[in-house]
Amino acid sequence: MQRLARNGGTAGLLRWLAGRADGWAGIASSDGTLLSASGAAPSGPLTAPADVPDVPRLIAEGVRALTERGALAYSHDTGAHTVLLFPLPGPPGPHDPRDPREPHAEDRGAAPLLAVVTPRPVAAGLATLLADVLMPLSLCREAEAVERKRRRVDLAESRGREAVLHLLMTGQLSIAQQVAGALRPRLPDPVRVCVVECPGDSRDEVARVCAEADGGRSWIVRCPVYARHLILVSPDGGTATDEAVAALVDRCVVGVSERVPLADTATGYRQAFHALAVAREVPGRHVRFGAAPEPALVVGAAGRQWAEALLTPLLTHVPRRAQDPGSQELTATAASWLAFSSHATDHLKVHRNTLAARLRLIGELLGLDLHRLADQAALDLALRIRATPAPVCTPDPGPADDHTGGQRDGGAAHDLDEVLRRPAVQEWALRQLAPVTGAAEETLRTWLRCEGRLGPTAAELGISVPGARKRLTRLETVLQRSLLRPPSARYDLWLALRARETAAEEATS
Repeated sequence: MQRLARNGGTAGLLRWLAGRADGWAGIASSDGTLLSASGAAPSGPLTAPADVPDVPRLIAEGVRALTERGALAYSHDTGAHTVLLFPLPGPPGPHDPRDPREPHAEDRGAAPLLAVVTPRPVAAGLATLLADVLMPLSLCREAEAVERKRRRVDLAESRGREAVLHLLMTGQLSIAQQVAGALRPRLPDPVRVCVVECPGDSRDEVARVCAEADGGRSWIVRCPVYARHLILVSPDGGTATDEAVAALVDRCVVGVSERVPLADTATGYRQAFHALAVAREVPGRHVRFGAAPEPALVVGAAGRQWAEALLTPLLTHVPRRAQDPGSQELTATAASWLAFSSHATDHLKVHRNTLAARLRLIGELLGLDLHRLADQAALDLALRIRATPAPVCTPDPGPADDHTGGQRDGGAAHDLDEVLRRPAVQEWALRQLAPVTGAAEETLRTWLRCEGRLGPTAAELGISVPGARKRLTRLETVLQRSLLRPPSARYDLWLALRARETAAEEATS
């Protein structure tokens, strides 16, 4: 009995009792409702063996008789079977006297009952056995109730942390800080974002290791998109959590961002994800991001005004119906889809048809074809510019040269190509593409020309799809960026190549 209580819990004890009684065993509420039974699957119906009569009716009649007589136990013979009822010990259920609703039977202090249907005559010693099993059975039920509550609390906390991360990723900093203040720890600022790829189904264990490695100072979130990823928002200047976790957990891989303001958590996440792609290929299994700066930092005031002009129809959109998504929701949808592609349904917790409908509306508002990589890259850059504080954008040193169209930094660029001709952007593009030469550059150009799709890329290169995938995987290591899994660097690389093309076109004109 003790072994079953430890290993099998309530279900194990009931199955054992049913075997000893050669019949049926279960637990009923004080109003006769069956709560659990020996023959039921964890989520299946509460059924009885074929040779046992109508159990729900027998139990309901027994409970009614026990209640009317005020007895401590009940036994009733019916045909070839005997029904035995014993109330389970335990504290009465709580009920708020101010609640006007009628409390449940357990809330009125009436304990559930152990019910057994056994063939007549009752086996010798069965009643004593049932009396002995009441206490371990009651303790098992209480332990299982506590475990269910703990899981609900853990789930609520996990969802709360996920919501805070979503607010940070969409730039709603003040609301994120308010929610985080109730959950603890408080959100640090500035931060480094870590993405931890956990082996197998060990994410919960790795989360515990992460919390211990930095003394609980990091904000740890289970990634809603990738089932094996943990996201850590860690205070800058803390312990080297990435190295510690990679050393403590076999096959654990960690990517870490640069130091970023809390408001730039989305940028930090992208950097950490790119570092993670490189970390998979190095012996230490942890890499810190060290590539060229964000393009949004070098577009200047002209680029900022271009982004505002592009996004204005989206930012000023007013839905026709109250249930339709507004501008803020559509903007968050666009950012999530650009970052996670089809996985945005997991990030936003929406159906794929809802996501498709929102993307159609966004494309119509902005006049963009979101099936084209060029338009995706333009929208991604515009959203990142909008999320970047204006003072940190690099200003132009003075009047632009003739080849920029005569624009000063204070003038708005008319199109994306004007933004990409800016000297600071040209320098950024050169740094992005510097590691790629020869055949690797041709592979990259072909992949981007094929809208980032493997099949057409392989066909145009005249190789197999696995061969194209291997080439792009090698490029990830060279560029220190993720290409095949979102968030992908394909938007930055498309912008860098387009910036190089605009410079070449200008030189020949």
